[in-house]
Amino acid sequence: MKKVVKFGGSSLASAEQFMKVGAIIRADESRRYVVPSAPGKRFSDDTKVTDMLYGCYALAEQDEDFSDKLAKIQARYNEIINGLGLTLSLDTQFEEIASKFAAKAGKEYAASRGEYLNGIIMANYLGYEFLDAAQYIFFHEDGRLNSEKTYAVLGEKLAQTERAVIPGFYGALDDGKVKTFSRGGSDVTGSIVAAAAKVDLYENWTDVSGCLIADPRIIHNPRPIKAITYRELRELAYMGASVLHEDAIFPVRKEGIPINIKNTNKPEDEGTMIVESTCRQSEYVITGIAGKKGFVSINIEKDMMNSEIGFGRKVLEAFEKHGISFEHMPSGIDTMTIFVHQPEFEGKEQQVLADIHRLAHPDSIEIESDLGLIAVVGRGMKAAKGTAGRIFSALAHARINVKMIDQGSSELNIIIGVKNSDFEKAIKAIYDIFVETQL
Repeated sequence: MKKVVKFGGSSLASAEQFMKVGAIIRADESRRYVVPSAPGKRFSDDTKVTDMLYGCYALAEQDEDFSDKLAKIQARYNEIINGLGLTLSLDTQFEEIASKFAAKAGKEYAASRGEYLNGIIMANYLGYEFLDAAQYIFFHEDGRLNSEKTYAVLGEKLAQTERAVIPGFYGALDDGKVKTFSRGGSDVTGSIVAAAAKVDLYENWTDVSGCLIADPRIIHNPRPIKAITYRELRELAYMGASVLHEDAIFPVRKEGIPINIKNTNKPEDEGTMIVESTCRQSEYVITGIAGKKGFVSINIEKDMMNSEIGFGRKVLEAFEKHGISFEHMPSGIDTMTIFVHQPEFEGKEQQVLADIHRLAHPDSIEIESDLGLIAVVGRGMKAAKGTAGRIFSALAHARINVKMIDQGSSELNIIIGVKNSDFEKAIKAIYDIFVETQL
Protein backbone atom coordinates (compact mmCIF):
# COMPACT_ATOMS: atom_id res chain seq x y z
CA MET A 1 0.00 0.00 0.00
CA LYS A 2 1.18 3.52 -0.84
CA LYS A 3 -0.07 6.78 0.67
CA VAL A 4 0.45 10.48 0.08
CA VAL A 5 0.21 12.58 3.23
CA LYS A 6 -0.36 16.34 3.13
CA PHE A 7 0.02 18.48 6.25
CA GLY A 8 -1.49 21.94 6.63
CA GLY A 9 0.16 25.04 8.05
CA SER A 10 -1.20 24.61 11.57
CA SER A 11 0.28 21.08 11.63
CA LEU A 12 3.76 22.48 10.85
CA ALA A 13 3.73 25.77 12.73
CA SER A 14 6.39 24.81 15.29
CA ALA A 15 9.01 22.20 16.16
CA GLU A 16 6.52 20.57 18.51
CA GLN A 17 4.02 20.18 15.67
CA PHE A 18 6.78 18.89 13.38
CA MET A 19 7.47 16.15 15.91
CA LYS A 20 3.81 15.13 15.90
CA VAL A 21 3.91 14.99 12.10
CA GLY A 22 7.12 12.95 12.13
CA ALA A 23 5.58 10.45 14.55
CA ILE A 24 2.50 10.11 12.33
CA ILE A 25 4.57 9.48 9.19
CA ARG A 26 6.91 7.00 10.87
CA ALA A 27 3.99 5.11 12.41
CA ASP A 28 2.94 3.83 8.96
CA GLU A 29 5.49 2.59 6.42
CA SER A 30 3.01 3.17 3.60
CA ARG A 31 3.20 6.99 4.08
CA ARG A 32 5.81 7.43 1.40
CA TYR A 33 5.20 10.87 -0.13
CA VAL A 34 4.82 13.99 2.02
CA VAL A 35 3.37 17.35 0.90
CA PRO A 36 3.96 20.14 3.46
CA SER A 37 2.40 23.59 3.65
CA ALA A 38 4.20 26.68 4.95
CA PRO A 39 4.23 27.18 8.75
CA GLY A 40 0.91 28.54 9.97
CA LYS A 41 -0.01 30.33 13.17
CA ARG A 42 1.55 29.09 16.43
CA PHE A 43 -1.07 30.99 18.43
CA SER A 44 -4.13 33.10 17.66
CA ASP A 45 -2.31 36.45 17.25
CA ASP A 46 0.58 34.94 15.29
CA THR A 47 1.26 35.61 11.59
CA LYS A 48 1.43 32.89 8.95
CA VAL A 49 4.79 32.63 7.17
CA THR A 50 3.09 33.12 3.80
CA ASP A 51 1.68 36.46 4.98
CA MET A 52 5.11 37.42 6.31
CA LEU A 53 6.59 36.67 2.87
CA TYR A 54 3.94 38.79 1.16
CA GLY A 55 4.73 41.69 3.50
CA CYS A 56 8.45 41.29 2.96
CA TYR A 57 8.12 41.23 -0.82
CA ALA A 58 5.87 44.31 -0.78
CA LEU A 59 8.82 46.27 0.65
CA ALA A 60 11.13 44.82 -2.02
CA GLU A 61 8.70 45.92 -4.75
CA GLN A 62 8.86 49.46 -3.40
CA ASP A 63 12.68 49.37 -3.28
CA GLU A 64 12.61 49.62 0.52
CA ASP A 65 14.80 47.73 2.96
CA PHE A 66 13.26 44.30 3.58
CA SER A 67 16.19 42.69 5.40
CA ASP A 68 14.64 42.90 8.89
CA LYS A 69 11.40 41.24 7.77
CA LEU A 70 13.32 38.53 5.93
CA ALA A 71 15.47 37.96 9.03
CA LYS A 72 12.30 37.43 11.11
CA ILE A 73 11.12 34.81 8.60
CA GLN A 74 14.47 33.04 8.80
CA ALA A 75 14.22 33.14 12.59
CA ARG A 76 10.88 31.31 12.37
CA TYR A 77 12.51 28.51 10.42
CA ASN A 78 15.61 28.45 12.63
CA GLU A 79 13.33 28.05 15.64
CA ILE A 80 11.89 24.89 14.04
CA ILE A 81 15.32 23.59 13.00
CA ASN A 82 16.80 24.12 16.47
CA GLY A 83 13.72 22.65 18.16
CA LEU A 84 14.15 19.49 16.08
CA GLY A 85 17.87 19.28 16.86
CA LEU A 86 18.87 19.40 13.18
CA THR A 87 22.24 20.60 11.88
CA LEU A 88 20.57 22.05 8.78
CA SER A 89 21.34 25.62 7.65
CA LEU A 90 19.06 27.64 5.32
CA ASP A 91 21.54 30.51 4.88
CA THR A 92 22.15 29.71 1.19
CA GLN A 93 18.42 29.55 0.47
CA PHE A 94 17.76 32.88 2.20
CA GLU A 95 20.60 34.54 0.32
CA GLU A 96 18.97 33.39 -2.92
CA ILE A 97 15.54 34.61 -1.76
CA ALA A 98 16.99 38.03 -0.87
CA SER A 99 18.59 38.26 -4.32
CA LYS A 100 15.36 37.22 -6.08
CA PHE A 101 13.30 39.67 -4.02
CA ALA A 102 15.68 42.49 -4.94
CA ALA A 103 15.32 41.48 -8.59
CA LYS A 104 11.51 41.54 -8.17
CA ALA A 105 10.94 37.89 -9.00
CA GLY A 106 7.21 38.26 -8.35
CA LYS A 107 4.60 37.77 -5.62
CA GLU A 108 4.05 34.14 -6.56
CA TYR A 109 7.73 33.35 -6.15
CA ALA A 110 7.64 35.09 -2.76
CA ALA A 111 4.58 33.20 -1.57
CA SER A 112 5.97 29.84 -2.68
CA ARG A 113 9.09 30.09 -0.53
CA GLY A 114 7.17 29.20 2.63
CA GLU A 115 6.39 25.72 1.34
CA TYR A 116 9.79 25.38 -0.35
CA LEU A 117 11.74 26.02 2.86
CA ASN A 118 9.41 23.88 4.98
CA GLY A 119 9.85 21.07 2.47
CA ILE A 120 13.64 21.21 2.87
CA ILE A 121 13.31 20.99 6.65
CA MET A 122 10.79 18.15 6.45
CA ALA A 123 12.97 16.12 4.06
CA ASN A 124 15.99 16.62 6.31
CA TYR A 125 14.01 15.65 9.42
CA LEU A 126 12.57 12.49 7.88
CA GLY A 127 15.57 11.47 5.81
CA TYR A 128 13.46 11.61 2.62
CA GLU A 129 14.48 12.93 -0.79
CA PHE A 130 13.47 16.56 -1.45
CA LEU A 131 11.77 17.25 -4.79
CA ASP A 132 11.33 20.92 -5.68
CA ALA A 133 7.77 21.23 -7.01
CA ALA A 134 8.93 23.77 -9.62
CA GLN A 135 10.75 20.94 -11.41
CA TYR A 136 7.82 18.52 -11.45
CA ILE A 137 4.52 20.46 -11.49
CA PHE A 138 3.89 22.57 -14.58
CA PHE A 139 1.44 25.25 -15.65
CA HIS A 140 0.29 26.61 -18.99
CA GLU A 141 0.80 30.34 -19.63
CA ASP A 142 -2.88 30.98 -18.85
CA GLY A 143 -2.44 29.54 -15.35
CA ARG A 144 -4.05 26.14 -15.95
CA LEU A 145 -2.25 23.04 -14.75
CA ASN A 146 -0.34 21.32 -17.55
CA SER A 147 -1.65 17.90 -16.55
CA GLU A 148 -0.04 15.89 -19.33
CA LYS A 149 3.49 17.17 -18.68
CA THR A 150 3.08 17.13 -14.88
CA TYR A 151 1.88 13.55 -14.65
CA ALA A 152 4.52 12.35 -17.12
CA VAL A 153 7.50 14.01 -15.39
CA LEU A 154 6.30 13.67 -11.79
CA GLY A 155 5.00 10.13 -12.30
CA GLU A 156 8.33 8.96 -13.75
CA LYS A 157 10.29 10.53 -10.88
CA LEU A 158 8.06 9.10 -8.13
CA ALA A 159 8.24 5.64 -9.70
CA GLN A 160 11.99 5.81 -9.11
CA THR A 161 11.78 7.36 -5.64
CA GLU A 162 10.93 5.31 -2.58
CA ARG A 163 10.18 8.24 -0.25
CA ALA A 164 10.03 11.96 -0.99
CA VAL A 165 8.91 15.37 0.20
CA ILE A 166 7.24 17.60 -2.41
CA PRO A 167 6.33 21.10 -1.17
CA GLY A 168 2.77 22.16 -1.80
CA PHE A 169 1.14 25.23 -3.35
CA TYR A 170 3.40 25.91 -6.36
CA GLY A 171 4.89 24.69 -9.61
CA ALA A 172 6.41 26.48 -12.60
CA LEU A 173 5.65 27.77 -16.08
CA ASP A 174 7.57 26.42 -19.08
CA ASP A 175 10.13 29.22 -18.71
CA GLY A 176 10.85 28.19 -15.12
CA LYS A 177 9.01 31.10 -13.50
CA VAL A 178 7.29 30.01 -10.29
CA LYS A 179 3.50 29.77 -10.45
CA THR A 180 1.23 29.16 -7.46
CA PHE A 181 -2.21 27.69 -7.01
CA SER A 182 -4.85 29.77 -5.27
CA ARG A 183 -4.68 30.07 -1.47
CA GLY A 184 -4.92 26.63 0.11
CA GLY A 185 -3.38 25.08 -2.99
CA SER A 186 -1.24 22.60 -1.08
CA ASP A 187 -4.36 20.41 -1.03
CA VAL A 188 -4.23 20.42 -4.83
CA THR A 189 -0.52 19.53 -4.85
CA GLY A 190 -1.24 16.56 -2.59
CA SER A 191 -3.95 15.40 -4.94
CA ILE A 192 -1.67 15.75 -7.99
CA VAL A 193 1.11 13.79 -6.27
CA ALA A 194 -1.39 11.09 -5.27
CA ALA A 195 -2.62 10.77 -8.86
CA ALA A 196 0.91 10.80 -10.34
CA ALA A 197 2.17 8.14 -7.92
CA LYS A 198 -1.08 6.13 -8.28
CA VAL A 199 -1.27 5.66 -4.52
CA ASP A 200 -4.00 3.82 -2.65
CA LEU A 201 -4.95 6.67 -0.30
CA TYR A 202 -4.44 10.41 0.02
CA GLU A 203 -4.34 11.50 3.68
CA ASN A 204 -4.95 15.19 4.24
CA TRP A 205 -3.92 16.17 7.78
CA THR A 206 -5.26 19.34 9.32
CA ASP A 207 -6.38 20.71 12.71
CA VAL A 208 -9.90 19.22 12.67
CA SER A 209 -11.02 15.58 12.78
CA GLY A 210 -12.50 15.53 9.31
CA CYS A 211 -15.34 17.41 7.67
CA LEU A 212 -18.15 18.70 9.85
CA ILE A 213 -21.85 18.83 8.97
CA ALA A 214 -21.90 22.61 9.49
CA ASP A 215 -19.59 25.54 10.16
CA PRO A 216 -18.41 25.36 13.82
CA ARG A 217 -18.44 29.17 13.92
CA ILE A 218 -22.23 28.98 13.53
CA ILE A 219 -23.11 25.61 15.09
CA HIS A 220 -21.57 24.72 18.44
CA ASN A 221 -19.72 21.40 18.22
CA PRO A 222 -21.31 20.17 14.95
CA ARG A 223 -21.32 16.43 14.23
CA PRO A 224 -18.54 15.00 12.03
CA ILE A 225 -19.11 13.47 8.61
CA LYS A 226 -17.78 9.90 8.46
CA ALA A 227 -18.05 9.39 4.68
CA ILE A 228 -18.77 11.81 1.87
CA THR A 229 -18.63 11.52 -1.92
CA TYR A 230 -16.51 13.71 -4.19
CA ARG A 231 -19.67 15.33 -5.58
CA GLU A 232 -21.05 16.14 -2.14
CA LEU A 233 -17.78 17.63 -0.98
CA ARG A 234 -17.40 19.75 -4.09
CA GLU A 235 -20.86 21.20 -3.54
CA LEU A 236 -20.04 22.01 0.08
CA ALA A 237 -16.54 23.33 -0.70
CA TYR A 238 -17.91 25.62 -3.41
CA MET A 239 -20.44 27.04 -0.95
CA GLY A 240 -17.87 27.86 1.66
CA ALA A 241 -16.88 24.67 3.52
CA SER A 242 -13.14 25.17 3.96
CA VAL A 243 -11.62 21.86 5.08
CA LEU A 244 -10.37 20.99 1.60
CA HIS A 245 -9.59 23.13 -1.46
CA GLU A 246 -12.42 22.42 -3.96
CA ASP A 247 -10.00 21.81 -6.88
CA ALA A 248 -8.20 19.09 -4.91
CA ILE A 249 -10.92 16.64 -5.81
CA PHE A 250 -10.35 16.40 -9.56
CA PRO A 251 -6.91 14.70 -9.83
CA VAL A 252 -7.77 11.91 -7.37
CA ARG A 253 -11.30 11.51 -8.69
CA LYS A 254 -9.96 10.52 -12.10
CA GLU A 255 -7.86 7.80 -10.48
CA GLY A 256 -10.49 6.66 -7.99
CA ILE A 257 -8.22 7.48 -5.04
CA PRO A 258 -10.04 8.14 -1.74
CA ILE A 259 -9.11 11.08 0.50
CA ASN A 260 -8.98 10.75 4.27
CA ILE A 261 -9.22 14.02 6.25
CA LYS A 262 -7.38 13.52 9.56
CA ASN A 263 -6.45 15.56 12.65
CA THR A 264 -2.72 15.97 13.36
CA ASN A 265 -3.46 16.62 17.03
CA LYS A 266 -5.80 13.62 17.32
CA PRO A 267 -4.37 11.02 14.92
CA GLU A 268 -6.45 8.27 16.51
CA ASP A 269 -9.70 9.88 15.29
CA GLU A 270 -11.31 8.19 12.29
CA GLY A 271 -11.67 11.40 10.30
CA THR A 272 -13.69 11.71 7.10
CA MET A 273 -13.36 9.45 4.06
CA ILE A 274 -13.97 11.18 0.73
CA VAL A 275 -14.81 8.63 -1.95
CA GLU A 276 -16.24 8.41 -5.46
CA SER A 277 -19.22 6.39 -4.27
CA THR A 278 -20.15 4.40 -1.20
CA CYS A 279 -22.77 1.98 0.10
CA ARG A 280 -22.33 3.48 3.57
CA GLN A 281 -25.52 5.25 4.51
CA SER A 282 -25.33 8.72 5.98
CA GLU A 283 -26.20 8.87 9.65
CA TYR A 284 -28.62 11.65 8.73
CA VAL A 285 -30.69 12.48 5.64
CA ILE A 286 -28.30 15.33 4.88
CA THR A 287 -24.52 15.10 4.64
CA GLY A 288 -23.68 18.75 5.21
CA ILE A 289 -24.77 22.38 5.21
CA ALA A 290 -22.69 25.25 3.85
CA GLY A 291 -23.30 28.73 2.57
CA LYS A 292 -22.04 32.16 1.60
CA LYS A 293 -23.26 35.69 2.11
CA GLY A 294 -23.05 38.61 -0.28
CA PHE A 295 -25.26 37.88 -3.29
CA VAL A 296 -27.59 39.98 -5.42
CA SER A 297 -30.70 38.79 -7.23
CA ILE A 298 -31.71 40.43 -10.52
CA ASN A 299 -35.37 39.62 -11.25
CA ILE A 300 -36.31 40.07 -14.90
CA GLU A 301 -39.95 40.09 -16.06
CA LYS A 302 -41.31 39.90 -19.60
CA ASP A 303 -44.68 38.71 -20.86
CA MET A 304 -44.44 35.52 -22.93
CA MET A 305 -40.78 35.10 -22.01
CA ASN A 306 -41.14 31.32 -22.20
CA SER A 307 -42.00 31.41 -25.90
CA GLU A 308 -39.17 33.76 -26.90
CA ILE A 309 -36.31 31.66 -28.24
CA GLY A 310 -32.90 32.81 -27.03
CA PHE A 311 -34.16 35.07 -24.25
CA GLY A 312 -31.99 33.46 -21.57
CA ARG A 313 -28.91 33.65 -23.80
CA LYS A 314 -29.47 37.38 -24.39
CA VAL A 315 -29.75 38.07 -20.66
CA LEU A 316 -26.63 36.09 -19.82
CA GLU A 317 -24.74 37.83 -22.62
CA ALA A 318 -25.08 41.07 -20.65
CA PHE A 319 -23.37 39.51 -17.65
CA GLU A 320 -20.72 37.81 -19.78
CA LYS A 321 -19.85 41.11 -21.46
CA HIS A 322 -18.88 42.56 -18.08
CA GLY A 323 -17.06 39.48 -16.80
CA ILE A 324 -19.68 38.52 -14.21
CA SER A 325 -20.45 34.85 -13.61
CA PHE A 326 -23.85 33.80 -12.34
CA GLU A 327 -24.50 31.38 -9.46
CA HIS A 328 -28.12 30.34 -9.96
CA MET A 329 -30.87 31.07 -12.45
CA PRO A 330 -34.37 29.97 -11.34
CA SER A 331 -37.09 30.91 -13.80
CA GLY A 332 -40.88 30.93 -14.34
CA ILE A 333 -43.15 31.50 -17.33
CA ASP A 334 -42.68 35.27 -17.38
CA THR A 335 -39.79 35.71 -14.94
CA MET A 336 -36.10 34.92 -14.69
CA THR A 337 -33.91 35.56 -11.67
CA ILE A 338 -30.12 35.73 -11.81
CA PHE A 339 -28.03 35.40 -8.65
CA VAL A 340 -24.53 36.92 -8.75
CA HIS A 341 -21.82 37.89 -6.25
CA GLN A 342 -22.58 41.37 -4.96
CA PRO A 343 -18.96 42.67 -4.96
CA GLU A 344 -18.61 41.69 -8.66
CA PHE A 345 -21.90 43.33 -9.59
CA GLU A 346 -22.00 46.57 -7.61
CA GLY A 347 -19.57 48.57 -9.72
CA LYS A 348 -21.11 47.45 -13.00
CA GLU A 349 -24.81 47.22 -12.17
CA GLN A 350 -26.08 50.09 -14.34
CA GLN A 351 -24.06 48.99 -17.38
CA VAL A 352 -25.37 45.43 -16.97
CA LEU A 353 -28.99 46.61 -16.63
CA ALA A 354 -28.63 48.83 -19.69
CA ASP A 355 -27.30 45.88 -21.70
CA ILE A 356 -30.14 43.61 -20.52
CA HIS A 357 -32.64 46.22 -21.70
CA ARG A 358 -30.84 46.61 -25.01
CA LEU A 359 -30.43 42.88 -25.68
CA ALA A 360 -33.58 41.29 -24.17
CA HIS A 361 -36.11 44.16 -23.91
CA PRO A 362 -37.68 43.10 -20.58
CA ASP A 363 -40.80 44.71 -19.15
CA SER A 364 -39.13 45.36 -15.79
CA ILE A 365 -36.03 44.57 -13.73
CA GLU A 366 -35.81 44.49 -9.93
CA ILE A 367 -32.66 44.12 -7.83
CA GLU A 368 -32.45 42.77 -4.29
CA SER A 369 -29.11 42.87 -2.46
CA ASP A 370 -27.58 41.46 0.73
CA LEU A 371 -28.65 37.87 0.19
CA GLY A 372 -27.08 34.65 1.41
CA LEU A 373 -27.15 31.25 -0.31
CA ILE A 374 -27.24 28.03 1.71
CA ALA A 375 -26.59 24.58 0.23
CA VAL A 376 -28.15 21.55 1.92
CA VAL A 377 -26.25 18.58 0.48
CA GLY A 378 -26.74 14.86 0.87
CA ARG A 379 -26.88 11.67 -1.19
CA GLY A 380 -29.52 10.44 1.26
CA MET A 381 -31.98 13.13 0.13
CA LYS A 382 -32.81 11.21 -3.05
CA ALA A 383 -34.44 8.39 -1.09
CA ALA A 384 -35.97 10.57 1.63
CA LYS A 385 -39.50 11.92 1.18
CA GLY A 386 -40.35 15.44 2.21
CA THR A 387 -36.81 16.85 2.53
CA ALA A 388 -37.73 20.21 0.99
CA GLY A 389 -40.85 20.32 3.15
CA ARG A 390 -38.77 19.81 6.31
CA ILE A 391 -36.44 22.63 5.27
CA PHE A 392 -39.37 25.01 4.67
CA SER A 393 -40.96 23.94 7.95
CA ALA A 394 -37.77 24.61 9.90
CA LEU A 395 -37.29 28.02 8.28
CA ALA A 396 -40.94 28.98 8.77
CA HIS A 397 -40.74 28.00 12.44
CA ALA A 398 -37.66 30.24 12.77
CA ARG A 399 -39.63 33.05 11.03
CA ILE A 400 -37.22 33.22 8.10
CA ASN A 401 -38.45 34.36 4.70
CA VAL A 402 -37.12 32.21 1.83
CA LYS A 403 -36.08 34.31 -1.15
CA MET A 404 -35.19 31.45 -3.48
CA ILE A 405 -35.11 27.68 -3.65
CA ASP A 406 -33.36 25.66 -6.34
CA GLN A 407 -32.95 21.89 -6.69
CA GLY A 408 -31.27 20.00 -9.51
CA SER A 409 -32.53 16.73 -10.97
CA SER A 410 -29.70 14.86 -9.22
CA GLU A 411 -31.46 15.55 -5.90
CA LEU A 412 -28.03 15.89 -4.37
CA ASN A 413 -28.50 19.41 -3.07
CA ILE A 414 -31.08 22.09 -2.38
CA ILE A 415 -30.06 25.75 -2.54
CA ILE A 416 -31.96 28.25 -0.39
CA GLY A 417 -31.68 32.02 -0.65
CA VAL A 418 -32.27 34.17 2.47
CA LYS A 419 -31.38 37.66 3.67
CA ASN A 420 -27.86 38.05 5.01
CA SER A 421 -29.35 38.95 8.39
CA ASP A 422 -31.12 35.55 8.52
CA PHE A 423 -28.14 33.51 7.30
CA GLU A 424 -26.83 32.09 10.59
CA LYS A 425 -30.32 31.59 11.99
CA ALA A 426 -31.31 29.64 8.86
CA ILE A 427 -28.33 27.28 9.10
CA LYS A 428 -29.09 26.64 12.78
CA ALA A 429 -32.74 25.88 11.97
CA ILE A 430 -31.83 23.42 9.19
CA TYR A 431 -29.15 21.73 11.31
CA ASP A 432 -31.55 21.36 14.22
CA ILE A 433 -34.34 19.69 12.27
CA PHE A 434 -32.08 17.23 10.41
CA VAL A 435 -29.43 16.48 13.04
CA GLU A 436 -30.49 17.43 16.55
CA THR A 437 -34.19 16.61 16.54
CA GLN A 438 -34.29 14.53 13.29
CA LEU A 439 -37.97 15.36 12.82
